[in-house]
Amino acid sequence: MTLKADINFTSDLFDAANKLRGSVAPSQYKNFVLPLIFLRYLSLRYEKRRSELEQLVRDPKSDWYMEDKEMREVILEDEDQYRSERVYILPSEAQWSHIVSNAKQPTIKKILDDAMKLIEDANPELDGVLPRNIYQASNIPAESIAGLIEIFSRDVFGGSYSDSVDVLGATYIYFISEFASSEGQRGGEFFTPASIVKLLVAMLEPISGTLFDPACGSGGMFVQSEDYTPNKHSLSFHGQENVDMTLRLGKMNVLMHGINADIKLGNSLLDDKFLIKHEDGSFEPMQFDYVIANPPFNLKDWGADRISKQDPRLIVEYDKALNNSNANYMWMQHFLWHLAPGGTAGYVMANGAMTTNTSGEKEVRQQLIEDNYVDCVVQLPEKLFYGTPIPCSLFFLSKNRKGENGYRAREDEFLFIDVRKKGTLLSRKQKILIQEEIMDRLHLTGQKN
Repeated sequence: MTLKADINFTSDLFDAANKLRGSVAPSQYKNFVLPLIFLRYLSLRYEKRRSELEQLVRDPKSDWYMEDKEMREVILEDEDQYRSERVYILPSEAQWSHIVSNAKQPTIKKILDDAMKLIEDANPELDGVLPRNIYQASNIPAESIAGLIEIFSRDVFGGSYSDSVDVLGATYIYFISEFASSEGQRGGEFFTPASIVKLLVAMLEPISGTLFDPACGSGGMFVQSEDYTPNKHSLSFHGQENVDMTLRLGKMNVLMHGINADIKLGNSLLDDKFLIKHEDGSFEPMQFDYVIANPPFNLKDWGADRISKQDPRLIVEYDKALNNSNANYMWMQHFLWHLAPGGTAGYVMANGAMTTNTSGEKEVRQQLIEDNYVDCVVQLPEKLFYGTPIPCSLFFLSKNRKGENGYRAREDEFLFIDVRKKGTLLSRKQKILIQEEIMDRLHLTGQKN
């Protein structure tokens, strides 16, 4: 389901975030709004399951029928009845009904912080997902918090269960997009515009297997990949994110879309969390069928001096493999190292990576080409990213160019696609690729036999 194409509806949602104006910086809005949406989602699922159980224990035709009221209550409070349906346990003081009934209390910020803690304590698998003590630590007036709670209590978020869940998921992504837009260039660090993600995923074609995003931000690559595959839950998702709050927002996003992703906190280039370590101290990478990413472009002072001369990711001599002024090609070596035999990596990259002659970049690019990994480059229009006209491209590296895994052999081929003149202007500063333009590119890229 798509979020209502109702301008008043979407503008009302963003106006809700503007209730925070003056209390916190715009770049922090998402940290307070998105957890509320997630809390509403958890409560909606819990309410639905409890309603189902109530009907079962009261229906004489049901195998669950109980005449004794106390026995009915035992069933309703049995945590296994919720966990078996992948529903998280919500203590009474963390349920949305409790939040709404106390929304206008001066202590509402403490009530919300306590609710987050109660949910995490009751569901160890949510450890590291929900924020702790963010509302009480903020300068946001209690009245502004009450206004947000009122927005997310409206009928559109609490009517038909399936519709409401879809609306909440779409609303979450809508807010991520709007916040990224309002933050300008910085917003691109946690959210990749949807049209870029759709094109990247459609060209990568993740159908089943393992998928890794070492710069996963808000989890949009995972959500789009799961939406793309015709075989739901046939992909296993793994990711790493360097910013704690962004990691939490990403985990909430994927959970709201029915995805269980293994996302770890840490700097991918300097503290890789996806290693298989052996007792003798040696290690090897966890490798994945698909690697997909939008790493931070042209990252400076990223810590090249902390990379060991024996780092197994480096594909050329140490002095020619690193450039502390730009991490682009270190990211590429990282992607390649985690790519399984027969797999494909697709990622967003600044256009300058195609032509740079800087040491630490040129030599790596040349080696990638000579080793027959470079499969395709798509040069995109400018203005696709929020707040910056910087042009970018999609790069694809493959370990199946000899015909592995059902792909056609194409060792001596390289596909370059130029779509710089495509795109539709949303505003003077921003373009999008429309669905027809995305599909138009795909007939050029099929590599399967």
